[in-house]
Amino acid sequence: MTNFTTRETFLVPSFDLEEKERIKLDRFLLLLEDSGVGELLPERSDNPMGRPAYRYADLFAVILCGFAFGEASLRDLEDACKYDLRFFYLMQQKRPGHTVFGDFINEVILPQRKEIFGRITKAIIKETGIEADECFIDGSKFEADANRYKFVWKPVKLHEKLSDKIRDLLKEVSLERNVPEKGPLSSVLIAGKLTKLSERLKEDPSLKKHFEELAAYLEKLLEYEEKERICGEDRNSYFKSDHDATAMTMKSDYYSGLGSHMRAAYNVQLLVSKGVICAYHVSQSRSDITEFVPVLRAFEEIYGKYPERVCADAGYGSLQNYQFLKENKIENYIKPTNFQGNVSGRNPDCYTLQEDGTLLCLGGRVGRRTEIPSRHSKNAGSVFYRVEDCRECPFAAYCKRFLKRKKDSFRIFEVQEELTFYKQEAFANLLSAKGIEMRVNRSSQVEGAFGVLKQDMSYVRLRRTSLEKAETEFMLTALGYNIRKLFRFFSGKASFDYWRAPEGLQAEKKRKPSAKRLSKRASKKKKRSVNDKAKDYRYRSAKKK
Repeated sequence: MTNFTTRETFLVPSFDLEEKERIKLDRFLLLLEDSGVGELLPERSDNPMGRPAYRYADLFAVILCGFAFGEASLRDLEDACKYDLRFFYLMQQKRPGHTVFGDFINEVILPQRKEIFGRITKAIIKETGIEADECFIDGSKFEADANRYKFVWKPVKLHEKLSDKIRDLLKEVSLERNVPEKGPLSSVLIAGKLTKLSERLKEDPSLKKHFEELAAYLEKLLEYEEKERICGEDRNSYFKSDHDATAMTMKSDYYSGLGSHMRAAYNVQLLVSKGVICAYHVSQSRSDITEFVPVLRAFEEIYGKYPERVCADAGYGSLQNYQFLKENKIENYIKPTNFQGNVSGRNPDCYTLQEDGTLLCLGGRVGRRTEIPSRHSKNAGSVFYRVEDCRECPFAAYCKRFLKRKKDSFRIFEVQEELTFYKQEAFANLLSAKGIEMRVNRSSQVEGAFGVLKQDMSYVRLRRTSLEKAETEFMLTALGYNIRKLFRFFSGKASFDYWRAPEGLQAEKKRKPSAKRLSKRASKKKKRSVNDKAKDYRYRSAKKK
């Protein structure tokens, strides 16, 4: 090992930073100053073991620019401070190591991540002069930094089967008293039974085999309970190398394995307005529909109000989300599930609810609410509507295509009235001139933000483990996206003006469905795939055996 002959090479620049780059960096530093984020940062880092102290403000500015310019890893930040003149200027010619950046992110930024994001984003909105009254929401899954092959399913069924075995064993040794007859058993209860069995073992050595078996069951029970504790109530899986990550199917795997390829991932929701990420939400949920309200609440925590209008795709169209918009007086532009089918007339809904409490079917017949004592509704809060005289209806084949009794002269509809009215309201809003503008901007703004993050910034995988660290990392990435756009705004290359509907634009009209075409499509037999035929062949072969 050499002690005196090893030297680290570094760049000593003989030229200064370009004036236009210096002006942009100075404007950026002035924006950070005006945002008040400096109040959340200590004066400078500690000085243990004689190491040089660094100003936290300089470290923070360098980290933000690193996430904006694509130097987001700790090693990249360390190298950039040596060779990139912009980072050289921000760090005032000091060269912190990667451990300094890592400790700063974990100790200073992580506990105050929401406050930091809110202050800087509000400063960017003020600097650019935009109004965040129209917002667009979308979500995506980002792969976690975990071993994708080492994940654990929540052992609910295994816990129940083990509990049944324990009950049978306790009955053999007459210890079944106060033991529930159904459901999973707790380790505390079984530990008490094991203690009693150990006391009886002193008098009756023949119980040794039962004692050892119950002890083995208790050990397995503790393992199941620990796995269930890690999963929690809202998850059914976790990964051994990152307990907070959930097993999810990525969009790239939808057509290769049909859901059999599970990866460790987090669910990320973005709320974008005028091309700026105004709020974000990182969760362990596998579905977007439950994350609509949390990201809106994150917006309200930052700006003290909700946006005036919100547009989202059909993945967010639930009754709870529609109710939340109504309660907070937010205009509803959440796309209904069958929006395109209704607009084109190729797959229209079979009925429409009227304001007078009646139902108008696709064939123009009126349906009224009815009670059916022998039939239970599939969904909570649903009611039944009955439409008479369906035999001569030209849409009967299409309307009854999923029913077993297609020759009945009536049709029963199960309707969730409140949800249906919300969907009809959203449908009318989306067809209006403002709705056309919102639909166009949703695809360009929030989906465009994910496109820039994944394609231009090459951010497709998280680098940090645990939910808190993953959320902090994505917060810095979202700030980097906004700052990246801010620097382009300083250069005059970026605009925050998006497409607006021209004056006099007519509302889009729903195409009238063709009864002949719909009936023809409904009468066609669906072609069976090769996989369906193979399944039937295997079933018949197994049945013969």
